[in-house]
Amino acid sequence: MLFNSYQFIFFFLPLILIAFFTTAQFNYYGAIASLGIASLLFYSFWHYQDLYLLVPSILCNYFAGYYLAKLASPYKKSLLIFAIAANLVVLGYFKYANFFVDNWNSISGLQLSIAKNVLPLGISFFTFTQIAYLIDSYAGKVKEFNPVHYLLFVTYFPHLIAGPILHHHDTISQFQQRKMYRWNSRNVTIGLFLFTIGLFKKIIFADGVVSYIAPVFNAAKEGVIPSFGDAWLGTLAYTVQLYFDFSGYSDMAIGLSLLFNIKLPINFNSPYQAVNITEFWRRWHITLSNFLRDYLYIPLGGNRHGNLRRYLNLLITMLIGGFWHGAGWTFILWGGLHGIYLVIHHAWQWARKKLGQDLTKSSWGGQLLGKIITFIAVAIAWVLFRAENLASAQLILQSMFMPMGNDMFEFKIIESPLIATIWVVTLLLIAWIAPNSQYLAKVIKNSIDPVQLTNKYPVKSIKTISIESMDNIKALPELLQNYQVWHYWAIGFSLPFIFVLVAISESQSIKEFIYFNF
Repeated sequence: MLFNSYQFIFFFLPLILIAFFTTAQFNYYGAIASLGIASLLFYSFWHYQDLYLLVPSILCNYFAGYYLAKLASPYKKSLLIFAIAANLVVLGYFKYANFFVDNWNSISGLQLSIAKNVLPLGISFFTFTQIAYLIDSYAGKVKEFNPVHYLLFVTYFPHLIAGPILHHHDTISQFQQRKMYRWNSRNVTIGLFLFTIGLFKKIIFADGVVSYIAPVFNAAKEGVIPSFGDAWLGTLAYTVQLYFDFSGYSDMAIGLSLLFNIKLPINFNSPYQAVNITEFWRRWHITLSNFLRDYLYIPLGGNRHGNLRRYLNLLITMLIGGFWHGAGWTFILWGGLHGIYLVIHHAWQWARKKLGQDLTKSSWGGQLLGKIITFIAVAIAWVLFRAENLASAQLILQSMFMPMGNDMFEFKIIESPLIATIWVVTLLLIAWIAPNSQYLAKVIKNSIDPVQLTNKYPVKSIKTISIESMDNIKALPELLQNYQVWHYWAIGFSLPFIFVLVAISESQSIKEFIYFNF
């Protein structure tokens, strides 16, 4: 069941909202349990057999974290190493076993074989989420071990399949707040807005350029050399598809979560507006970047042992980050290329600092140049991310930078190249200059926030405007205007919502989010 499907929008989501808030009237733990069970049902819609992995993983990690917090120090480190290793072994078997066996066969000439593993949905995300929980338990950062809370922490359906990666303390502290269990119209308004924006990005923007991508990369897979125009247009189309696909999922996850008064961390923040590659990784898949920084880069030594060690740590971190995305040499090289980008950027910053330049200041032209260079570098790396194998990636990159023949500007593969170009350029402009959904959500929040009015007029709440509070009746016109703004926003984002629903009905198939594959 996908967020962008009718069965989710009109069946699953309304039912779980009703069940959660109805149950919360009687018992908070019952509401949490109902949401956790619903999340397991949501997960089982794809492949219910995966529950045989998810549920034992939750149980084992919960008890491991509990004892990591309670055991005496001589045993804690051994238990931590064992628990993390167990998680990585399970992840490695399902995600990387076939890759290692195939490569070993290629090197040794043997014909070893194992059954082709079907990758359990979301295994990378719920594994990393629980590894963070184990490390935080070992460090004494986890204080609460309610099993019902932990079940929801791991399985919570808005984040389970494609992130963000959650931290136990940040999430559990919200479960303990009574306000989570009360219907909040403001959160619902903002949540539905973000969900609608994300749905629009996915259905209209991301899925709208799919037909310009597959033909180019499929042709390269078959050994066909694309023209210069095909290679660049196909690459840029994938660059915007991945952007709006992941951005759309991130918005939908945050929006859905707000319906339940739970705030997920921002995982996507206009990364194509970054002025350098370091800033790009602070904006793209933010929770994964933070995880790799906190639990890999810093333990490796970070920048504490000189520049050479720092550069090596960056390369190792990004290689592992690339391998996390997929079991293939294309992903490893993609991560390695980003590691090289980061090394070059940090070396450049070090050189500028040595020359006495102020790194905190940059001209408008310098920022623009930085954005262009960063974007081109990222787009080049996406070729490796999308290509089926190294040979096809090589053909596309060769056509992009070493085109041959007089027909380099002709389009032999992509149909309707003019329409494709207009569409891709339009989406690039949106990604480069348009305000992101977090900014728009803040605008909505500020325009319908009753706190501003209740600070201005000393009434306990909007509902207290009545006969009993006639001394504050001067607040009424402004409060009514506040409600009008609320309704304007509701009408405003209902129009794109209806448009998207029509698009879903007319589409031949509902497409999964790209990050479901990782």
